[in-house]
Amino acid sequence: MQNIKIQASNVHVYYGDNHAIKDVSVDIQDNTVTSFIGPSGCGKSTFLRCLNRMNDTIDICRVEGNIDLDGENIYDRRVDPVQLRAKVGMVFQKPNPFPKSIYDNVAYGPRIHGTAAGRAELDEIVEKSLRKAAIWDEVKDRLNAAGTGLSGGQQQRLCIARAIATSPEVLLMDEPCSALDPIATAQVEELIHELRESFSVVIVTHSMQQAARVSQKTAFFHLGNVIEFGDTTQIFNNPKNKKTQDYITGRIG
Repeated sequence: MQNIKIQASNVHVYYGDNHAIKDVSVDIQDNTVTSFIGPSGCGKSTFLRCLNRMNDTIDICRVEGNIDLDGENIYDRRVDPVQLRAKVGMVFQKPNPFPKSIYDNVAYGPRIHGTAAGRAELDEIVEKSLRKAAIWDEVKDRLNAAGTGLSGGQQQRLCIARAIATSPEVLLMDEPCSALDPIATAQVEELIHELRESFSVVIVTHSMQQAARVSQKTAFFHLGNVIEFGDTTQIFNNPKNKKTQDYITGRIG
């Protein structure tokens, strides 16, 4: 039985009067890819952003319920959100490298968190992160070039390298391939498969095929509720809930 990395129980999210997430409970296992699927606007990304307190940046947002990382409540007032985000990294839908060099993009987190003892150690972290993100061979001779000058797929892998440079334990990905072409998508999917060995990965995707390919666990969201959560093969081949069945067969979208 794999360890539970994140345990979310009875989570509700409100944007002002809008009740966006309703009583969601899911367990995210270690070294597992968990995908969140469901129609647009059903709460997948909102819930994902609860897991590293990104919703804290929205004034009208209120989160209720419990989310524990390794048994500790991440919403406890003693928890520093900045430190939490070093542990729970995030990759967004649109590649968003900083307007800095490739090297400085990856070195950014370790510098802020003071995790590198000196330049040699920083060099090592940068190389290791770029290798893990499967982009080292493409950029190793131009680390001082701007990250924004890379292709879309390369930029997304650079953002993944930047996210893993702080040695997170969990990696959140919000539709990481939706802005990419099929070849770059295949590269990122392959990378997600490899990252599972080191991290717990949670991915929001609008592509059911992608969820089926990359994840071991799947949660189906609909109108702010989790309708069904279980092994990916079971969700796709033998869903227990009619709504899940209807979504997977394209009756609701």
